[in-house]
Amino acid sequence: MRRTILRWGAVACASGAAACAARGGADAAGRAPAGAAAASPPSYYVYVANESSDLVSLVVFTPGQGARSVKEIPVGNLPADIDGPHGLAVAPDGKSWYVSLAHGTPSGKVWKYETTADTLAGQVELGLFPATLSLSPDGLFLYVVNFNLHGDPEPSSVSVVYTPTMTEVARPTACVRPHGSRVNAAGTKQYSACVFSQQVVELDTRTFQVTGRYSVKPGQEGPVPASEAGGGGPAPSGVSCSPTWVQPARGARANRTVYVPCNAHAELLELDVEAWRITRRMATGKGPYNLEVTPDGRLLLVTLKGDQGVMIVDLDQWKELARIRTSQPVTHGAVVSPDGKYAFISNEAIGSTRGTVDVIDLARLERVATAEVGYQPGGIDFWATTR
Repeated sequence: MRRTILRWGAVACASGAAACAARGGADAAGRAPAGAAAASPPSYYVYVANESSDLVSLVVFTPGQGARSVKEIPVGNLPADIDGPHGLAVAPDGKSWYVSLAHGTPSGKVWKYETTADTLAGQVELGLFPATLSLSPDGLFLYVVNFNLHGDPEPSSVSVVYTPTMTEVARPTACVRPHGSRVNAAGTKQYSACVFSQQVVELDTRTFQVTGRYSVKPGQEGPVPASEAGGGGPAPSGVSCSPTWVQPARGARANRTVYVPCNAHAELLELDVEAWRITRRMATGKGPYNLEVTPDGRLLLVTLKGDQGVMIVDLDQWKELARIRTSQPVTHGAVVSPDGKYAFISNEAIGSTRGTVDVIDLARLERVATAEVGYQPGGIDFWATTR
């Protein structure tokens, strides 16, 4: 699993004085006092993008001590408007992180930062409203869906970026308003969900070509030709899935199964992408939005954007284990620590209220900490665990 567990001083102090001061007791070189590593519990670090603040927050959680934002990194360069950092992904080796600046003028960008000091290391201009992004297991390629909120709904694309040079190497057509870009465990396929086209789209990561499409429109589920990218406006009320995410399975189901939330239909779908058929369904709370699977492939987290909560699903038994209320409404993103112990949930909040990141203990199935961050936090990813 990515994010090697590191010594505390090498991680916390690499992110600046704020992180070091928050923990206390380290010297100028970032070395913890003798015996501190043995006496202190591990700390978990996540990055979260705040779309209405043009900030990325670094949040630390230490069991028994709570969660807090220890650093805010400004992103964007529009002088009189919000750039809108939306999606965020940390490289598998933990040395860099990427954020999509969605709003653009008109095209958006992805910026690359080094985690040693959270400094800008590169950028690339992509399509209209680049949103969710995902990295290949080796970190060499970044897959960014261009959601395209500008003008009439029309088929949009997935930008493939070679990360060492931040060069866009391909831009295949996906569908109308793709979202939820995710790469499978083997690194062979990338998936996205088409909110308007009501499809799941599969991209081959070796050819950068679309190799499969599946309609998730209620009553019309089934494979569709690879050339049918969809078009037009949203489906009429009552017959729309409006998928917002595709989450590849881990563990025993890896590389064959993906999970899809029907945001408008309050339903979770399990899809076999080898046979291209729906294998299981489950009713959810209102507005299922983002998904995350635990590293062992046993649990699935479903953020409920319309119900201010997170649904925890046992994938072996295919049943809901718990529904945990979040600290603020408009629940958005989710990520699980590599050890599978904690989930981190971003909550956008409403109006002038600052958003939050909640920490859920996956053994106790309850919220154990909350950190206040910027406005409209969304994209979130795990960085490192320290000891």
